[in-house]
Amino acid sequence: MTHRILVVDDEPDITALVAYHLAKTGYRVSTATNGADALRSAREERPDIVVLDLMLPGLSGYEVLAELRKRDETKDVGVILLTARREEADRIKGLSLGADDYLTKPFSPHELALRVAALLRRLASPAVSGGSTLTAGPITIDRAAHKVTLDGQELQLTSTEFKLLLTLLERRGRVQTRPQLLETVWEAQPDIQTRTVDMHVQRLRTKLGEYGPLIETVRGFGYRFRGTDKVSKTR
Repeated sequence: MTHRILVVDDEPDITALVAYHLAKTGYRVSTATNGADALRSAREERPDIVVLDLMLPGLSGYEVLAELRKRDETKDVGVILLTARREEADRIKGLSLGADDYLTKPFSPHELALRVAALLRRLASPAVSGGSTLTAGPITIDRAAHKVTLDGQELQLTSTEFKLLLTLLERRGRVQTRPQLLETVWEAQPDIQTRTVDMHVQRLRTKLGEYGPLIETVRGFGYRFRGTDKVSKTR
């Protein structure tokens, strides 16, 4: 299966550079130069990943990202922000809105291609026996269906949030350092910062609502999913 990538940038040179290298890697690539066209293309073409600039005419990249995450037909698409904005506040905002990755300009096309490949692996459903589920109190993860339910209601998570929650549940009761989580969830990609872990944990806690505290911060080390007598694994 050939994966489809949508590249959104208003700089023709950047768009051409990214499209060329991704196409050379074997992906089907389409492009958009503004936010409105990006949303239309995402809705019509259903790309696997959107490589998204933040500074766009009309709708900003942040607004495009927020809209992608709101719409049923695009909420699960992978999003890599590719931008000249290097401030930590920009990175935090992008990750908080649901971006899976953040890469700053100037950038290496080879590194971008590696990040696209890594994100595609995270988007793929885990290779486990059909029907395998993992339950921790009110949380149930169906790994084969790539679905999480909270008190019986489906929880909308990005692929990265899903893998982060799955990793914490599978290793429940054990402290996971930020480097360990980066290695497992983000596959130790270059330039991924530990702050990325913190932002995704914060977003995950928010989505878990009253059960957010089940993910504990272990000061100076990392995070741990709190053990519970109700944790069980079924097949």
